[in-house]
Amino acid sequence: MKKPNFTRRDFLKASGLAVAATAILPATLSAAAASSGQKRAIRKAIMWSTIAFKGSILEKMQAVKAAGFEGVEPMGGMDRDEVKKALDATGLKAASVCCHTHWAKPLSDPNPAAREVGLEGLKLSLHDAKHYGATSVLLVPGVVNDAVNYDQCFERSIVEIRKAIPVAEEFGVKIAVENVWNNFITKPEQAVRYLQEIHSPQVGWHFDIGNILRYGLPEEWIPALGKHILKLHIKEFSQAKRFSVKLLEGDNHWPAIMKALDAAGYAGWGISEQPGDQAKDAESLKDLSDRMSRIFAM
Repeated sequence: MKKPNFTRRDFLKASGLAVAATAILPATLSAAAASSGQKRAIRKAIMWSTIAFKGSILEKMQAVKAAGFEGVEPMGGMDRDEVKKALDATGLKAASVCCHTHWAKPLSDPNPAAREVGLEGLKLSLHDAKHYGATSVLLVPGVVNDAVNYDQCFERSIVEIRKAIPVAEEFGVKIAVENVWNNFITKPEQAVRYLQEIHSPQVGWHFDIGNILRYGLPEEWIPALGKHILKLHIKEFSQAKRFSVKLLEGDNHWPAIMKALDAAGYAGWGISEQPGDQAKDAESLKDLSDRMSRIFAM
């Protein structure tokens, strides 16, 4: 299959999110809250794999709660009962579940057996999400490399995702495709073409604000993806230091990013995926939580 060649104009026309139209949309909940000085309707969570200190699932969740977070993003395949008990005990919510097999066994793998393992991992993560009360599963759809070209990644991953859609429908959980450094989907028009090809309301986007800076500006991707954005990864980026910097100390233009999210009507979870050294103890967790609050207030 030929690589998608949609223009930005094509995308905006197809998705009904043209800039002119966006400018005259009625005020959304997020925009109204921002203009009135109220707290934005974005809730703070943290990705489980970035919590770097030792302890039981309950002990880690207690520390996350004490730092001011409202949710966590568990990995798929964890001890389901232990995670649920810790969520109930702390009052934290499952903001999302991150599929645990998508890097080792991507849905684009040339080996059908590997793709099958990846698909089963996605289905298990959907089941986990249902059990925890999460509304979406983060999925890296595939990887373009020496063994897999763009078109192969596009075609194979869509075939496998479609196999998981009935499970997603059964559980009432959506599949949220994430933009990562996998040499796949590097333009917003490619992102919408991908979603259009899948053609299911059960599949949307998990937008990683830091990852996208390798390919473009988040404030330009957000209006393109619009209502397709199901969840956010909050991540800083520095051209010089990559992801080692703390939030507010990199190259992200946070006021412009928040303005774009307001215009898109985003209200939901903002999930930290900062490096583990920024969640290594109670003090660093609290600092990370406070920095996220400052961003959401911009």
